Amino acid sequence: MTWIGFDHPWLLLLLPLALLPLAGSPLRASATPSEALAPRDPLSSAISATLTTLGMLAIAFLVFGLTGAHRRDQQVERRGVGANIVLLIDRSSSMDSTFANRSPTGAEESKSAAARRLLTDFATRRPADRVAVAAFSTAPMLVSPMTDRHDAVRAAIAAIDRPGLAHTDVGRGLSLAFSLFDDESTETSRAIVMVSDGAAVIDRRVQDALRDASRRNPVRLYWLFLRTQGARGIYDKPPPGDPDSPQTYPERHLDIFLKSLGLPYRAFEANSAQEVSAAIKEIDQLEQRPTTYVETIPRQDLDWAFYALAAGALLLLLGAKLAERRLDDAPAPVRRGGALQPRRAAS
Repeated sequence: MTWIGFDHPWLLLLLPLALLPLAGSPLRASATPSEALAPRDPLSSAISATLTTLGMLAIAFLVFGLTGAHRRDQQVERRGVGANIVLLIDRSSSMDSTFANRSPTGAEESKSAAARRLLTDFATRRPADRVAVAAFSTAPMLVSPMTDRHDAVRAAIAAIDRPGLAHTDVGRGLSLAFSLFDDESTETSRAIVMVSDGAAVIDRRVQDALRDASRRNPVRLYWLFLRTQGARGIYDKPPPGDPDSPQTYPERHLDIFLKSLGLPYRAFEANSAQEVSAAIKEIDQLEQRPTTYVETIPRQDLDWAFYALAAGALLLLLGAKLAERRLDDAPAPVRRGGALQPRRAAS
């Protein structure tokens, strides 16, 4: 029984005590000096065997309860529709302002708050997904590794609520995201969803590392760009004569670089929380592929069940004891007309 475990397995040495009911009975001894003098009674024999069995089971169940019996945690392979997804969330200080580039108020939430709320809904709607959560600003940070425990995923998303730092190192954030896919992540069900309100210049060495990572770990890449009012967009081009460089148009050149990786890639430019919601719903529809995932069923204590079974057996034995009657307590029979008749009680 590999599925069952014991916190105190040495107590199983007490199991031979379950044989004690075979050595004696709690019921009163019969006044008949020999069973050979008593008539055969199959019903009494069956009741006696049942009571003995109940006593043995009561002791055995108590021993199993004392050992701390439990069902071990198990991993069950499931099939569903989903993906292995890394949520890469920008935590630069600009994410703490609203889409209108103001401090958030009760009527208007910040971009980071909107992203957390909508990504939590996204993860909740996809029970077959395995999700990892990472954040980046000046440096990347792993928040939660790849897991199918969606309560942990929701907690990881909610944890990204501290004020961010000034810089946006998107290159190293993407490098971390690529590294979070494990052996259980099949190539057909890998996706990175990057949520950011800006971009930055990616170092040449980091660019080379990302190209190498994209070849070794093919993924589908989504960039959800939360555009602040008045900021340059992904598709804005410089006017004639102005320099077109990553320093002056970082969002445009990040988009160009991501396209150059040769991966399935989509960029979504959102100017409000409603547009963020629409983009996430579209990503949800795009990531509907058959996938195999492993679900962990946690440990389940069984000691209470064994105690309940022991209590049930003991209650039946107690009922049998309370129902016991001595033969000499019954009225003595009288002889009438040559036949024995039971004596009637006096009225």
